[in-house]
Amino acid sequence: MNTLGIDIGGSAVKGAPVDISTGRLLAERFRIETPVQLTPRAMARTVAEIASHFQWRGPIGIGFPGVVQGVTLCTAANLHSGFVSCDAAKLFRETTGCRVGIVNDADAAGLAEMRFGAGRKAKGTVLLLTLGTGVGSALFCNGVLWPNSELGHLPYKGRSFEKYVAASARKRKALTWAEWSVRLNSYLKVLETVLWPELIIIGGGVSAKHEKFFPFLKTRAKIVPALMGNTAGIVGAALNVAG
Repeated sequence: MNTLGIDIGGSAVKGAPVDISTGRLLAERFRIETPVQLTPRAMARTVAEIASHFQWRGPIGIGFPGVVQGVTLCTAANLHSGFVSCDAAKLFRETTGCRVGIVNDADAAGLAEMRFGAGRKAKGTVLLLTLGTGVGSALFCNGVLWPNSELGHLPYKGRSFEKYVAASARKRKALTWAEWSVRLNSYLKVLETVLWPELIIIGGGVSAKHEKFFPFLKTRAKIVPALMGNTAGIVGAALNVAG
């Protein structure tokens, strides 16, 4: 079964058809920049444009950067406030004419890593963290997803932890890899105290430079870089709608 996977981000929307049996993209990713915040209707038209690009008529899986409960979007921290309380499945179904499934974007990346990437065949508790503009998280127990963990929003010094440990924070503060790792270690220590993961997977663009900061990390759990790269969100969104 092939499925169209779409990854909605704060600055772009990306999509490609996916062979869900292998996790391979069946065509080059199609990307549409979104330099300004789009209303839900405008975002739905953008998703429809991606579907039209691939002449797609089958199921569509969408990864969304916010809490997703059923078909309802509950948060939209970096997107238009009109998404909150929106019936996302209905919104995107009306513009594409296709069956649509919605999942949190970090959960989508986690699904891909657990099926085809660094978490493949992993048992016990596995934690995926995507370190980018913010911090996304996905939590699994024996391969089963605990949805919407949103661990980047744990409070720290009156703000979300992601403001302190995201890859963007390192750049914003011009921190060395060692300096940033001190912050990241403090965050990982909190997560390990509460969750006791046996494996931690680090994703996001910074994972491609893991050799620069992994030597500074001190975790009880085994820690590894994500393997799916920038296809994880698309592949995981496709897996979610396929069931």
